[in-house]
Amino acid sequence: MIASRVFSSLPNSHHRLSFWWFSLLFTVAVAAEETPITRIAFGSCANQSAPQPIWDAINKFDPQLFIWLGDNIYGDIRRPLRVIGKERTFGPWKNTPRFVPSSEEEMKLRYAKAKANPGYSHLQRKVKVIGTWDDHDYGLNDAGKEFDRKVINQKLMLDFLDEPLDSPRRKQAGVYASYTYGPPNRKVKVIVLDTRYHRDPLRSDGSILGDTQWDWLEKELRGPRSEITIIGSSVQVISNLSATTGPLFYMESWGRFPKERKRLFKLISDTKRNGVIFISGDVHFGEITRYDCSVGYPLYDVTSSGLVQSVEKVFPRPLRSIFRLLFWYTPSTMRVINDNCKFKSCTYGQQNFGAISIDWNANPVIIRLEIRDVNGHTVLGTNVSLSELQPGGSNSLKDATRKGKSQRYCTLEIELPGLIRYRLAVLIYFTIAVLAMAILGLIIGGVLAITACVYKCKVD
Repeated sequence: MIASRVFSSLPNSHHRLSFWWFSLLFTVAVAAEETPITRIAFGSCANQSAPQPIWDAINKFDPQLFIWLGDNIYGDIRRPLRVIGKERTFGPWKNTPRFVPSSEEEMKLRYAKAKANPGYSHLQRKVKVIGTWDDHDYGLNDAGKEFDRKVINQKLMLDFLDEPLDSPRRKQAGVYASYTYGPPNRKVKVIVLDTRYHRDPLRSDGSILGDTQWDWLEKELRGPRSEITIIGSSVQVISNLSATTGPLFYMESWGRFPKERKRLFKLISDTKRNGVIFISGDVHFGEITRYDCSVGYPLYDVTSSGLVQSVEKVFPRPLRSIFRLLFWYTPSTMRVINDNCKFKSCTYGQQNFGAISIDWNANPVIIRLEIRDVNGHTVLGTNVSLSELQPGGSNSLKDATRKGKSQRYCTLEIELPGLIRYRLAVLIYFTIAVLAMAILGLIIGGVLAITACVYKCKVD
């Protein structure tokens, strides 16, 4: 009505044509903002110096939104692995850091190379791209709040994401942010956390987010309602694989900061935020995990890692089956095991990306959580009803409550009996011991054979 009145008051056809174009653009902009989000892609660990064929599969998936989850580039410098020599980067006699930071100019060059990738450039031209960082694009492997180049590297990371110059993210300490998409009753809120800028040292059980970011996160969770809330963390939230791979090796995760993870779950519960789903990266393999005994409904964590870097990539093809067997053998109380897994372990150690598909027309609404391979095929997946992601909405959760904490998805890895929790370490150490004894036996046998031969020669 108002538009027609303004249109009729225009003095000539030129102005009317201009107004028509303005109205069309305004209508398209409003429609775009009101369009429900149905397809989201996400990923992490994209080494800019390596081939990146995964972008073809992501573009074919045709997401409306892409979320970076960290290691968007590899900005630090990795020195050769040396156990002996003047500069030893590994082992008990290590005297030199394995990773060192790059210069600002080198970081800019690496970001430029990543941004110029044809597949990524195509995605960026047609899709909204948001994200956070992890350690390698933060500037240094496993670094936290102590890293002295985080301020300038924050600027470089936001430049990579084409963050507006007047964005609040350019003025705050850290790259955390939130976004809301979709019309009423079909809103999707995306929160990306910064798990680097304020993180205390590993093994400190200190803070991951820092006080300012915690206050901000509470305001976001208490804010306007959304049907789905996706929280992006560069490191895993639900899975704590380090509890079962230690003392062989450890990985970063919220599980290594148990007080912080407990605080996060409590905040979700206290704010009565329904429909929360976590997405994460970092570990160079994909998996889907869930935890049923924290906020009154199942919390899912979809880990996609990496777009380029992957654990199987470093192993020769003949050894990859053994690696998958070890993944299967390693206990995990949180991993979603179903018929949608390509491998028995229900992990995927090759190049992958994460995909979330939302069917708003289904009753109840269905959310499809997936890990897809370089060809776009589903290698891990599960369907979640939106009605489950609220207190009292999950039958499995009611069963868990009745049966107690022994129910699957309710036992933390750290709570497993020692023999089960450390069975991977026991297997590896036992194998090493057997091999060492076999080698020692061969050496002794060889020495005895040579001695016998020498003795026989002397007698002859």
